[in-house]
Amino acid sequence: MDLSQFFADFKWGNIIWPAVTLIAGYVVYNLLQKYFNYRQKTHPDASFKHQIINFIYPLALIIVFILVLPIKDSLQGQIISLIGILLSASIALSSTTFLGNLMAGLWLRTVRNFRVGDFVEVDNIFGRVSGRGLLHIEIQNRERDLITLPNMFLVSHPVTVMHNDGTIVHTEISLGYDIDHSIIEPLLIKAAEKAGLENPFVYIESLGDFSIVYKIHGLSKDINTIISTKSKLNSCVLDAMHQAKIEIVSPSFMNQRQVNEQVFIPKQRAKKDDATIAPEDFIFDKAEKAEKLDDMRKQHRDLVEQIAELKAQIKVETDNDKKEQMNIRYGKLQEREDRMSKYIKSKEQEINQEGKDKV
Repeated sequence: MDLSQFFADFKWGNIIWPAVTLIAGYVVYNLLQKYFNYRQKTHPDASFKHQIINFIYPLALIIVFILVLPIKDSLQGQIISLIGILLSASIALSSTTFLGNLMAGLWLRTVRNFRVGDFVEVDNIFGRVSGRGLLHIEIQNRERDLITLPNMFLVSHPVTVMHNDGTIVHTEISLGYDIDHSIIEPLLIKAAEKAGLENPFVYIESLGDFSIVYKIHGLSKDINTIISTKSKLNSCVLDAMHQAKIEIVSPSFMNQRQVNEQVFIPKQRAKKDDATIAPEDFIFDKAEKAEKLDDMRKQHRDLVEQIAELKAQIKVETDNDKKEQMNIRYGKLQEREDRMSKYIKSKEQEINQEGKDKV
């Protein structure tokens, strides 16, 4: 067939709607990207919605494009049915993984029981939240390692979130029945106070065959030094028992081997006040940075709202002198917002790359 005849007979009106659909879809997609990039400045959770839209929007665009194609209705129905079958199969195969984690992530975002930087414990996994994604969360543990947990794991297991205003720190010690509990309890209380804990109290946890188990508790207001505080509490309990000439050893110890009536209390030595770095300063470094970044996002959101309010005031201000001063202030705030926005983006890239291989 002659090409000129082909183009003459071709119905150009049939491709108008498919072309319009593609162009409109492309424009709407770019507008959505710009909208969510703007929203992320004031609403950190917008990134989560952004990921969901990027997953749903292309699928919806494909279906609309098929509906406007100049083909028979029966063929359209077959293509859409095929897409539906493929989608249903994907949902069925991945419902326990991908979509399950997606729904669990939505539920966790709705509950809002923890945020980046919080100390959490899930199924004996303890650490600070260093990141949250669409399908998972990232926890930095005591060994400074990064643990990735799927959202479904968090939904199916109890999540303990450490109270930001303080948490109860405790340790336990077992002593023989030959020492009266009225002597032990005040010593443990003093040890907890020396460790910097507030409102200390003692439980007699259990009465064993050979010893009594005491548990000393106290409120630690600084949760960022929780590991150091637990270690310090153990150290203060040791010092309190040894200074009171109380052996921390079960009576059954003497029955197992002869020790010639030796008393197992170390000799007192002068303590050196060495300036040591708290382990939390480098153990939870990524979680600490992520928490500070989250706080900076909130400050940035407040700054954007402040700029918007000032801009609205400038529009209605009639006094030229005041309006000029407000414009100067508006320019300074805008410059500060730009610097903060660039800083946040650079820190986001730095934190996201931390702990991963650089390609």
